[in-house]
Amino acid sequence: MTLALPGCIKTACVATQDPHAVVAGAPGFLSGLWHGLIFPLAWIVSLFAHNVAVYSVPNNGGWYDFGYFLGIVVFGVGAKRGHSRVMRR
Repeated sequence: MTLALPGCIKTACVATQDPHAVVAGAPGFLSGLWHGLIFPLAWIVSLFAHNVAVYSVPNNGGWYDFGYFLGIVVFGVGAKRGHSRVMRR
């Protein structure tokens, strides 16, 4: 198990998008940001509708991914913080 982990990590680091799959007008940073923001809703809908996906393919690569990351982590689901209350008697 421990010997397979470095191989899996190395394989994941070299995953790339086929440059021929990127077309003019492919979704870019703003589309990635929007898709990241609506990820929770899109994921639930994608369970029931096969024509809805949570990630756009093809996209323009790194900028789409960066927008998607910001949408989920910074502005979307990952931005929600838990609130705790301390009740003293």
